[in-house]
Amino acid sequence: MDTKKYKELVLKTESKDFNSISSRLKDKRALRLLHGSCGIATEAGELLDAMKKHIFYGKEIDTVNIVEEIGDLMWYSAIILDELGVEFEQVMEKNINKLQARYGEKFSESRANTRNLDTERDILEK
Repeated sequence: MDTKKYKELVLKTESKDFNSISSRLKDKRALRLLHGSCGIATEAGELLDAMKKHIFYGKEIDTVNIVEEIGDLMWYSAIILDELGVEFEQVMEKNINKLQARYGEKFSESRANTRNLDTERDILEK
């Protein structure tokens, strides 16, 4: 397949209902969630870059930068949680409950590969 054909096929599957998309962009809730989500993606990339520099370029692990990026991730997470009306404590508790259902008392590859997504979803929805 050549690149022109690939591009032609890709564009057939693009969401092009720009009127609907534009109307959703007027939703303050959606914009706050998008702001937080874009920020998390950006900061996660910066955190990953710090690790790349250590692993592949031989630089020292920059713990100051890593802690900064974690703080930035929390900042953007706080925006999302505020918009959803959820507290960090709720997220942490649900996360631990999900992990305990998945692994029991400790990690195992077997349990990681055979996890019950329905059970985990039920825990998260409570």
